[in-house]
Amino acid sequence: MNTTYIDFTEIGDYEDFYTQLKEKAKLPEYFGDNLDALSDVITGELEMPLHLEFVNMSVDQLELFEDLLTMLEDIEDENEEFTFAYYLEQYEDEEDDQNED
Repeated sequence: MNTTYIDFTEIGDYEDFYTQLKEKAKLPEYFGDNLDALSDVITGELEMPLHLEFVNMSVDQLELFEDLLTMLEDIEDENEEFTFAYYLEQYEDEEDDQNED
């Protein structure tokens, strides 16, 4: 299975997201930076099976990219060869940091 990881620590907006996605998922040159184009590419052009994984998302990014997440979950429901997951960034517990000193 082909897995593409997108690290959200360097992503502030959709432009940043599409830039990283183009590099890592090897999207076609003509790809348009929008959700409709992404849906079309995933469902018709990318090699399957494919697992797309977003890591280090912040709570603010969950809200900003809500439409994207919903779209990818819908594609996952319709295409058994496509899977998708996202993970929030991990914060160290301040108490643990103090105990290490």
